[in-house]
Order: sequence, then structure tokens, then C-alpha cells
Amino acid sequence: MVVLLAIAACTPQRPGSTAPTAPTAPTASTAAVAFDRRISPFQVLDSTGRAFSLPFLGGFEHPRPQLLDIDGDRAVDLFIQEESGQLMLFQRTADSWKLATDDFQNIDIGEWYRFVDLDGDGLFDLFAESPLSYIRYYRNAGTRTAPTLVMAVDTVRDIQGTAIYADRQNIAQFADVDCNGKLDMLLGRIDGTITQYELQGLDSARGSGPRFRLITERFQDIQIIGTRTPSLHGANTMAVFDIDADGDQDILWGDFFEPGLLWLRNQGTCPQPDFHGERIPFPPQQPVETSGYNAPAFGDLTIPPDGRADLLVGVLGGAFNPIKTSAANLYRIEQTAPGAWTVVTTHVLDAVDLGTESIPAFGDIDRDGDLDLVVGTKIEPTNTRTGAVYWFENVGSRAAPGFRLRGHLTVLPAFHDAPALGDLDGDGLPDLVIGQFQDAVAWYRNTGTSGAGRFTLVDSAVVRLPRGSNGVPELHDIDRDGDLDLFLGDAAGRIAFFRNAGTSRLPRFILASEDYLDARAGRRAVPRFVDLDGDGVAELVVGTEQGGVPAVFRGLVPDSSLARALPPFPSYAAPVFAEVLGDAGKDLFVGNEGGGVVYYRRRDSRSNPPK
Repeated sequence: MVVLLAIAACTPQRPGSTAPTAPTAPTASTAAVAFDRRISPFQVLDSTGRAFSLPFLGGFEHPRPQLLDIDGDRAVDLFIQEESGQLMLFQRTADSWKLATDDFQNIDIGEWYRFVDLDGDGLFDLFAESPLSYIRYYRNAGTRTAPTLVMAVDTVRDIQGTAIYADRQNIAQFADVDCNGKLDMLLGRIDGTITQYELQGLDSARGSGPRFRLITERFQDIQIIGTRTPSLHGANTMAVFDIDADGDQDILWGDFFEPGLLWLRNQGTCPQPDFHGERIPFPPQQPVETSGYNAPAFGDLTIPPDGRADLLVGVLGGAFNPIKTSAANLYRIEQTAPGAWTVVTTHVLDAVDLGTESIPAFGDIDRDGDLDLVVGTKIEPTNTRTGAVYWFENVGSRAAPGFRLRGHLTVLPAFHDAPALGDLDGDGLPDLVIGQFQDAVAWYRNTGTSGAGRFTLVDSAVVRLPRGSNGVPELHDIDRDGDLDLFLGDAAGRIAFFRNAGTSRLPRFILASEDYLDARAGRRAVPRFVDLDGDGVAELVVGTEQGGVPAVFRGLVPDSSLARALPPFPSYAAPVFAEVLGDAGKDLFVGNEGGGVVYYRRRDSRSNPPK
């Protein structure tokens, strides 16, 4: 991804002002900046010294996978939906996956998608959600090696012309379940039943859209009831394929109220299916158990292919403990022998994933001349009583960074740890301030010693949020008086401003404004100051829960054109800008809902970015 950014001169701001200044007249661009998304720009190691293959992919929270060969190269490709409306494509390498695009053909897929060769031409067409809870159909007008998806109909209808309703919480499935040569569309319902439609052909009068006939609203009398709650219903998804290699189609079912997968075994034949038997936890030898609502996808994942179906299972998160699978949420279940299924990994894509709602910060915490990475999280996957602050030591150099996970920093237990680094006591070492779910912001002094306990608590509440929760701090000398002031985003989207009325050696923060911007930038505000155009005046970039186009302010004036020029942010975006490559330009790192970090290399008139 390359994002070009033309930046005009900054709007002046009165030092310490808490009211908007009038915008200046547009001026000529002073800089042209580009941000390139990079997945593996430099080495990042886990705590054992093993290198992540996709370190800055960003974490996942509810991945929805599908496996197919979209480009005709005889190798299976992996599609994943993590964000609403956006589809990622990964291509297989010898021992891993590589991200081909994070927005496949710019198709808005709504809340679900499903590829299927509708007309038998060897090309995969696409069904996706048409808001709200209807179905769009995209026809593949390309070739086997160069697919081109074109929207044929906005709303799929039955043979009576009635729009077909598909619960947006569920993922539709397509298969010839009764082997009569006609594709069936199976729609799971939130009451645990399945509606069956059958393809009757394509209707050229309706843009070559498919025509479906309703067969039954209670396919095979199936109704899945949650096994561990009294509820009769929940969001669900299926995979339809021959699990036991007996020549007929079986169903794997994932449900909001089911912690694992259920195998609905076809006890009949291919032309006369019978799904009235026992619901078998899957795999039978060792059933998976997650936070619930598991989305299975099948395909041959072995290299070279062995002709047996394997499974990927995305954990969307259901009625059970969501923290359990906040990091381990994309399972690979391999069929090692006919009917023998083994969980190979719970983390198929090898990226930094620390749980949920990651917030990164940079600083040379060990004073060795390069920037280290600190990441706070909402809740620890292995300790649900607290969040965590992780430390990645820069084991490279200022110009050639390399990071290694050193574990946790020792801080007070709290949920939603939100770190920021800055020298508050004038000793040349960056100190640590940490916001949390409650209103207090803690200050830790950097002692200069090594190890997880290098930061010692000075004040457990150096400031408190005037209102709200989920404080995210930012340290920045807004009035240019030589000491760091404190800004604090909150859950409601306000940014509180605390002026440092002390000195560069002894801070004393005084509340100057409960809402620095006099307007909410967006829920779960994460404020970050950065001088993008090199004029010595920093702009304010705000990450939000919604993600997408960030809020950007020159002085106190919103700048929509500059905001649109930045890369689109993920949900629960926590941006930070850092000069990690020693070339006088600050690159962009963004924490996200999934607990990972996304990286964008800044490129302008400097040397070309690393590959």
C-alpha cells in the first residue's frame, strides 16, 4: 500500500490555547510524503529468539477464513475477513504465507463473503453481504489466472423476485448437498435452523444474477441448541464437504453458543442425505474448545498436496471467555491420515499478537542509541485479572533495527494499559506514564538499570481523567517552554490537556482543559503529536475505535484533506510515529483491536525504503 500525502503549512497556534484558532489561507505544499505498508521490514524475534515471519501484520480478533486457488497457480490461497467490508488475500510460500493485498479488489463485502464457482466455468464468483442482511453477487469476468470480480446484482432474489434475506451474523454456504447437479445455498438462521435454496440458473434480465428456489426453511430438521447455555439460538457458520471420505457431503457447524465444532455426519447417501444423527464434537479424537463461534474452512494445506482436506478455523468469539482466544484464534487442523485430525497450530499467521487492543510507544529506554518498543494491552491472554506492558528491546542499531521480545515490564496490575514515554525528570532517560481503564495515570521513573524492573513507581496517579475511562496519555511540549505537557484521550473521544506547571526535572501537571479540541474526535481517542511536514510544528493525529480515516488537526483546526491522505487505520487504532531507521523521518506504527502492530514506512525525498 502506498499513500501519498501532500501537506500544507501548519495553522499557527497560540501557546497553551484551548480554543480553536482561525484557519490560515491555503499555502503551497511544503512536503510530499508517502507511507508504504511493510509486513517484514526488519527482524522481530520472540522471547526464545525465533523470528516472526509476518511481524507487523497486525493481530486478529475474529478472522473469517476461506481457502481456494483464486489465481490458478495450483497453490491454495487464503482469504481472511477481519474488518467489516474488507477482504485480505494471502498467498502460500514454502513455509509460510505472504500478504498479497489487505483490500482485495476494493470490494465492500459487508459482514461476510463466500467464493463459489456459480456457473461451472472454472472461475470463482463471489457472494457477500448487501447491507443490511441481503446478498450481493459478484461475477468473475476475468480469467483463471487473473480474476476480475464485477458486481452483477446488488440484491439476490428468488424465482418469485423476492429479495433473499440472510442474517448478517451468519455466513452463507454453497454446495451441491444432494448431488443433483444444482448448487444449493444454505443459510444458517439465528434460531439454529438452516434454510435451503437451490440454484435455478442465471437471469440475464437481472444482470446475469442467480435465480434461487426456496426448497425448505428447515433443512433436514436441523436445529442446533447451545450445549452449555439454555439459549436455543446464536450466530453460526458452516463448512460443507466430505469429512469422512465416504462419497457424500457432511456439515461442520460453528455456533455462538458452542465452544467447539459440531460434525453433522451424513448418514445417508449423496443423492439422499440424512443429517438426523448425533452431533459429534470435532475432531472426534480431541475436540477443539475456544471462546465460541468457530468458522471452519477446508482445503489441502500440505506441501506438496497429499489430496486430503485440512481445516483452518477462525475463532470469531462467542458465549465463552473471549480472552482465551484473543491471540490464538486461527487454528490449523491437519488430516495427517484418513480420518485422523490433529491441531497443528492455533496461530496460523506468524505475527506479533499480544492479545487485544494493543497500544505501542517508542523510546530509547536502555540509552544505547536506538529506539525500543513498548506495547500495552487490554487484558493478558494468560492472566485475565490484568492487562500487560510488553517490552521489545532493539537488539540492532539506530539505522538497522531489530527487536526482541523481552517479556513484561513490571507495573501495577490494571486493565487497558496505555503507555507513553518521555523524559520527565531531566536525566536523559525516557520515563513511563501509563493510562488504564480507571481514571488514574501512573508515572514510573526510568532507573537506568536492566531488566523488567527498570521502571520504578513515582506516583500511581500523577493525573486523573476529569471524566470517563480508558485514558491514553501523550507527552508533548505544546507550549515550547522546555518541559513535557500531558494529553489524555478517553473512551468518549475527549482529549484532556494538562499543562506542565513544573520544570523539566520535576513535573507538575495542571488541568487546563477537559476537552482540548472542543469536539469529540471519535470514541476511544488516542492522541499523538508528530511534525509531518518538517516545519517544527506538530500536527495532532487521533486514532479511534472506528478506525478508517483518522482525525487530524493543525493547531486546533481539523484538516480533513490531511486526514484522508494518511493510511486508513484499523479499528481501535493506536498510532505512534517513530524514527526507527535513523534517517530523520518518522515512520508510522499502529496498534489495533487484534493486539498486533501494523507498520508503515515513511518515504519522501529520502532514500528508498527497505524491501
